[in-house]
Formats: sequence, C-alpha cells, structure tokens
Amino acid sequence: MTRRLATLLFLPLLLAVAAGCTTTTGTEGPAPARPGAASRPSPFDDCAALATVPSKAGPTAAPSKATAADPLPELTLSCFTGGAPVALRDVRGPAVINLWASWCPPCRKELPAFQRLHERASGQLRVVGVNTRDARDSAQSIGEDFGVRFPMLIDQGEALQRALNRNAIPLTVFVDGQGRVRHVDTSGALDDAALDTLVREHLGVAVPA
Repeated sequence: MTRRLATLLFLPLLLAVAAGCTTTTGTEGPAPARPGAASRPSPFDDCAALATVPSKAGPTAAPSKATAADPLPELTLSCFTGGAPVALRDVRGPAVINLWASWCPPCRKELPAFQRLHERASGQLRVVGVNTRDARDSAQSIGEDFGVRFPMLIDQGEALQRALNRNAIPLTVFVDGQGRVRHVDTSGALDDAALDTLVREHLGVAVPA
C-alpha cells in the first residue's frame, strides 16, 4: 500500500516535468528567494530597443508554414529593468517570445538555448523573455546563474497565456516581421536544433550555427 501511494503522489510531478508546468492548479509557486538578490543590478537587457526593427532584418525566405495568423495580443507589460511599459504589439519582429518561470524545470533547462539564439541571431531576430507567476529575486537569480541577458518582460497575472488560450509553460511564441503570431510552441524544453528549425519554418530566418 505504501509503495502504491508513493507512486500515485510522484506520477503527477513526473508528468509536469515531461510535458511542461501548468500554472492554473495553484500547487506550484515561486522558487525560494536568494538573499540580497533584489538589491543587485538586473542581469537582463533594457527593453527600449524592442520597438525598433532588428538591425539586420530584411527580406527573408518565406516560412514553410505560412498560414493566416493573428497579431500579438493587445497587452502592455512591465520591463524587468524598469522604464516605460511595453505594448506587445509595438515589439518589432521577427521575434521569439519565451514565457518562463524559475520554478519550472523545463523552463530552466531551455533558457541557455534561448540565450545562445539571442547571441547567434543578433540583428536578424530578437529574443524576448516573459517571466510569469514568479518572484522577482528568483527570476533575477536564474538570469545571473544561467547568463541570460535578453530583454525580460513581467506578466505575473498570466495575461499573455490567457490571451493565447494556453495554461502551461514553457511556452514560446514565434512572431513575424509584421507582428503576427506564426506559431505557439508548448512541446516542452527546446534545444538549439529545435529552435533553429522552428525559426526557419515559421519565420523564414536561417540562424548561423
């Protein structure tokens, strides 16, 4: 009986790690804060450049999955570094927007791949993070530990997830140069190869290796 009970308790956690982290059950929560994190400078880039077209963005190959697409939701989010709030529809694509939280294991696993995409695709497309349902100092600590530098928005009310009709993270949104959502990925932690493939298929951008 004890072994059976332990199996029943462990199974939901195993499924959450494999498929993503739901954010509507109320059983997850922010990771423990690191003492003094809030007093340190933010590791993330400023958000001011998000409203400008990437410097090397230009005519690209047509996405292999070019279908009718909706614009980004009409939402305004705060920037982790402060300053003026950012209207999502003002973000100039092509862009890859990643929703994550420090308490989500698949999110932590894929964050380094998004940082490498940010570095490899500099000027061709932009990578934007959206930290959701998290403690600010926990998110800052993850940014420091994982070397994450791309701009970070804050969405503690899960407004973007609700607008996209999704309830699990990690969640990645692929946005074309006209601000249209070409693909929403909820397949779990993405690696470099998967990101390159999705960017090429849905945004028509070939990212250097």
